[in-house]
Amino acid sequence: MQIVPGDLEDARVLDLVRVHLDGMHANSPPGNVFALDLSGLKSPGLSFYTAWDGEMLLGMGALKALGDGGGEIKSMRTDAAHLRKGVAARLLEHIIAEARARTYHRLSLETGSGPAFDAALTLYRRYGFVEGGAFGDYEKSDFNQFFHLVL
Repeated sequence: MQIVPGDLEDARVLDLVRVHLDGMHANSPPGNVFALDLSGLKSPGLSFYTAWDGEMLLGMGALKALGDGGGEIKSMRTDAAHLRKGVAARLLEHIIAEARARTYHRLSLETGSGPAFDAALTLYRRYGFVEGGAFGDYEKSDFNQFFHLVL
């Protein structure tokens, strides 16, 4: 598996971004989805990564710089055909290593709630993320939750 900067012109990547957004909208009502669309993934201060096996796209994830010396994990998604193969773990390891290299003091993430997010929550907890309060411009609702990892 190779993790490289994501190409937002690649049709395979764009398809996975669309699947990610569709999935978030299927699990959270309007106004409660904070997943990045294409313009958000092109934002300054955001590094977007994709995982590949040869020409096959396996997954994606992003690291956003926060103004407080921390970072935020965004848009983690594994292609459905490659679930439970360690793709998300490898992307998460890559993002954590990048955050450490940038000397961030903390990584945070906002994610949905409910059974659709159980596998992701298990992964984040396995890497030491703990549930905590809202950060940045987020507000707590019945449809989201927040996790943090001290680096």
